Amino acid sequence: MDKPTLRTIAQATGLAVTTVSRALAGDPRIAARTRAAVAEVAQRLGYVPDRAAQRLRTGRSKVVALLLNTGHEYLGFTHELIAGLMSALNGTGYSVAMLPDLIDEGRDAAVREVLRNRMADGIVFSRTEVFDARVRLLSEHGFPFVSHGRTEFAIPHAFVDYDNEAFARAAARHLVGRGRERLLMIAPQGRFTFGQHLRYGLTAEGRAAGAVVEIPEDIHLDRPPEEIAAWLRRRLMRPDRPDAIICVGEVPAIAASAALGDIGLQAGRDVDLVAKRASPVFEMLRANVFTAFEDLRETGRLIGDTLLRRIAGEPPETLGILQPPVIEFTPDREAARRSG
Repeated sequence: MDKPTLRTIAQATGLAVTTVSRALAGDPRIAARTRAAVAEVAQRLGYVPDRAAQRLRTGRSKVVALLLNTGHEYLGFTHELIAGLMSALNGTGYSVAMLPDLIDEGRDAAVREVLRNRMADGIVFSRTEVFDARVRLLSEHGFPFVSHGRTEFAIPHAFVDYDNEAFARAAARHLVGRGRERLLMIAPQGRFTFGQHLRYGLTAEGRAAGAVVEIPEDIHLDRPPEEIAAWLRRRLMRPDRPDAIICVGEVPAIAASAALGDIGLQAGRDVDLVAKRASPVFEMLRANVFTAFEDLRETGRLIGDTLLRRIAGEPPETLGILQPPVIEFTPDREAARRSG
């Protein structure tokens, strides 16, 4: 069977090829009923746009490049972010091309490849650094992008970020309110902007409440979970052990819970655990962890909406979104059952 084309759809609908083309492009001058009818026929016939021809005709690839690193502190990070991003792009004709983000290597290499080969109309990336080379490069080229996270550059750029400082402050207040005095955080590396926000929030709030705050430099969020667990086992066996651990994501929380169990300590009794979570699966582990939810699917949707606006020409200084966290530290079901 021949690949369906615009002419195939035109023959099936009785419309002109130019009308079909404009309808599929979402031209508002074409009646909504006609656009819907054309889209239904195109889907039924299995029509896929010719990206090369489209780029020659419009100068656009109709592709969004998503830079992703393979390791994450969350369960289901990639799935949730992509699901949200795709919901924003649905019906626009845009598809997503994923490229690796190697956080320990030259992080601007993938960006340069996109720019050099005109692979996309816009770029999305996460794990921003305080002075991120990708932000500088893309800003210099005037290329549309949205970062998941902020930077310290004076030049404005489009971003969607979670208020990690507010999360860290709330975690400190919650733990001190439960009588905890020695707070330890498994934090991101200091070069990442959200790591700076977390460190500042915990240090400022914890010390103001009279707590001892510990943020180790020799173990961090990007170490394998088994290394985090091994480090915590050694740390928890010292006489000055922390009585609370803040985990930036479910993966380090699982490692912390395992470390406690390995040396005979109990979460919620001997040591409190607080974590950000993004997946409902974590609740099923019965890990006795106080959690605050970060909606990564909504984050992906906001990123997609913001990138479309940037591609359409809106200035970057109007496109910064800081998501206020909904902080309700809720213990998992097992913790609630025991306390009830």
